[in-house]
Amino acid sequence: MKLDPILTKATRLLRRRNYDRAIKLLEPEVNRYRGIFTYYYILALSYLHTGVFNLAFTYFKLARDIKMRDPLVLLGLAVLYLRRGETDRAVDFYLEVQDQDDKNKIANKALKVIRKYSGTENLSAWIETGGLAKLFPPPPLVPPSKAGILMVCGGLLIGLVLSGGLFIKIKGIAVPVPAFSFFPSFSSRGERDGLITSALDATEREEPVQVGGSYRYILTRTQVFAAYEDARKFFTKYQDEAAKVALNRILESNASDAIKTKSRLLMSYMEVPGFDTLKDRFTYKEVYQEPVLYRDCHVIWRGMATNLEVLQNATSFNLLVGYDTRSTLEGIVAVNFDFAVSLNPEQPLEVLGRIIPVSTEKGQDIALQGVALHQAGLRLGRGK
Repeated sequence: MKLDPILTKATRLLRRRNYDRAIKLLEPEVNRYRGIFTYYYILALSYLHTGVFNLAFTYFKLARDIKMRDPLVLLGLAVLYLRRGETDRAVDFYLEVQDQDDKNKIANKALKVIRKYSGTENLSAWIETGGLAKLFPPPPLVPPSKAGILMVCGGLLIGLVLSGGLFIKIKGIAVPVPAFSFFPSFSSRGERDGLITSALDATEREEPVQVGGSYRYILTRTQVFAAYEDARKFFTKYQDEAAKVALNRILESNASDAIKTKSRLLMSYMEVPGFDTLKDRFTYKEVYQEPVLYRDCHVIWRGMATNLEVLQNATSFNLLVGYDTRSTLEGIVAVNFDFAVSLNPEQPLEVLGRIIPVSTEKGQDIALQGVALHQAGLRLGRGK
């Protein structure tokens, strides 16, 4: 987690079990942290501990939209499904956690509990004893302050000087300095998970295209390799949406099944962006011309909402793209959110959503699975 004063304070409150104060601190900041994973996770965990399970579920799902494979979020959703008695769903999530970390204590314990209390009544009795709290995911670590980092670095420096590990000049006296840099870089992001496993091996390179069949795009060997390597380059730069466009071209082409499988694997490591992290921007016109190329890509489009329908756990409306100025209408897109949002249809809004190509009688159309949105005075709807 970055050194953010509000999120840091909320994390400290969470670790002190002051859940109500953490909620009061975070709730008014929903617009500031729209699409931010840490915000959703802290708020979800706070609601989980206070017993507001419907909102805990909402925020865990929002966090999962950003990091699909994050084990903490999977644990949070699993315990909520377990509480509902949906043990099959809970088991699926716990097994997914185990796939990433077979020594995860919470997942292992939960699966033992499910095996032991397999009957619905027995499991309900166990939950009523308060055992469910033992399966809650842990709070995030509090990030060190800048002063703390400097103190640690200073202490390490002094220790190395005293042990003779460094050479510095003090009043003309030479002290040894090693050739490597001891102090880590706090800003580097490192290599992304999935980059190594997505590399094509020799077997996959032997026959990169299929012969025969009907495909939207016919690519040569060179074009398949070029598109795939472009996707991996974009992936290393955290340009996931541009990478998806290259991979979608492969998936809709005559590329071999092996390369298509690797393409889907690479996609599984990609993250859901927020308003402040989306690097690649696609216009409505671009997407409308070839929707399948932009399948599952995320876009931010401005406009006005019409035909608004808000339910307890869902919101839907038609977005009049480009009509926020009430002068130009680029197109109309159906938008669906899997949580309740109170909107003012008289005010413009920005929608961050995932593109879903839709087949109609007239051809291909576009829908958006909503991730987040911006509008003055907007708040996420509370479940009843």
